[in-house]
Parts: sequence; structure tokens; C-alpha cells
Amino acid sequence: MKLYQVDAFTSSLFRGNPAAVVPLERWLDDALLQNIAQENNLSETAFLVPDDTGYALRWFTPRVEVDLCGHATLAAAWVVFNALGFAGERVRFNSASGPLYVTRSGQRLTLDFPARPATPITETSTLEHALGVPIRAAAQARDLLIEVDSAACVREYQPDFSAIAALDTFAVMLTAPGEDCDFVSRFFAPAKGVPEDPVTGSAHCTLVPWWADKLGKKRLHARQLSARGGELFCEMSGDRVSLSGEARCYLKGDILL
Repeated sequence: MKLYQVDAFTSSLFRGNPAAVVPLERWLDDALLQNIAQENNLSETAFLVPDDTGYALRWFTPRVEVDLCGHATLAAAWVVFNALGFAGERVRFNSASGPLYVTRSGQRLTLDFPARPATPITETSTLEHALGVPIRAAAQARDLLIEVDSAACVREYQPDFSAIAALDTFAVMLTAPGEDCDFVSRFFAPAKGVPEDPVTGSAHCTLVPWWADKLGKKRLHARQLSARGGELFCEMSGDRVSLSGEARCYLKGDILL
């Protein structure tokens, strides 16, 4: 089997979020897919199989299968457009989160994802104690959204991974207004095998509705302030979110089983 490692949501190598992409002719046993993802030891490995309308797509962390992943979808689209001979400008991926479309325009790839608005949480004292950070606002979707006062607070935050893993949520997003962009964030999912994710497309399905409402604008420029860093160009459109960025392929190889 071929394997590609692609840095997503970046225009240069060694930044953004690396994802492994493994094109398959047919689905393998789930345990084998999970073992491959564990061996790759990246936040996400994407597996794709051709179907009647495009490709079926699944994503695995080193520990679990997930229902939605942005950066690995962007990476999978890069592979489809650049390595698998796909001639069109728009590819459909059928996933656990429904049909997902990726469109290319030059070097930029745009994801069409479902919005996941969060429900506000009024009592935050327990969360403040667990996370060790003053909370401006909190809300829950698949992930726990924590808004803090400044980009500096997000950038300098020192996570307690044990405390985060003990919370009853898939992951925690820390977010604040941006300094040279509309908003910034970081993403932590230690209980799912991803202590900190460098750039998280699925998180922006919740972050974009949150900040679009707060800022009163549909088009948003976002940065994820991980050590690698990443940049996303986002747009709110009804119950969908568009997430755009570039990708660079770092590695091509073979899996030997």
C-alpha cells in the first residue's frame, strides 16, 4: 500500500498539521487500520477507498476512529488531486459526518464541512479549576470550547493533560480574539491519543459559528497557535462551514505487511 504524509493548512513544509493518507482498493479489517494509525503515530491517518460518487473516507488517531477530521481531509484531497490522477476541481468524500466536498483553486483547497455550533455553559468554576485558566465564556459541542481574554493567554497556556483527559468531553479548545487575525485557538485531546493537535479543521466547525456570531461577520481569518502553527481562511454559510488552506507533501512511501 502507498502512504503519503502531507502537512495541511500550511504553505511550507514542517508547519501546519501532518497527516498520513493511505489510499486503498477496498476496506481492510478495522483492527489493521487502527494498527497502521498507531504505527504512523500522527494525530490522524486518513484511509480512502473509491466509490460510485468519489471516495469513502475514514480517519483514525493512534487510539480511536473519529467522526470528523479537517486536516486529514485536506491531506486526502491533496493526494487525490496530485497523486491519484483525479481530473476534476471538486472531489466528494463520503464519511461518518455525511458527504464532504473539497474544491481546489490553484494551491488552495477548500473544505465544505457541517457547522457544529456549541451550547453555552453558564457554570464555569469547576472548569476554571480543572484547566487552570480564567474563563471568559464556555460552550459544549463535540468538543469543549473555552474562550479566554487574549491571544497571549492561548499562546502561553501550559496544559495539564491529565486534568484535560479527565473531563467529560472529546477535546478542549482554547480560543480568544486574534492580534493579526480574527481569532486564535489551540486544541487538546489527550484522552483520544492527541495531546495537542497542531491544526484542527473539525474544531473550526464549532469555532467559526462562535466567532461569526460574536464578531458579526461571515468571513474569518484564523490561526492555530501550536508550536507548528497553522492558518485557516473560514466562511460561515448557513449550516455549513468553509475552511480553506494549502498543503505540502513531505513523504511518499510503501507500507509492507
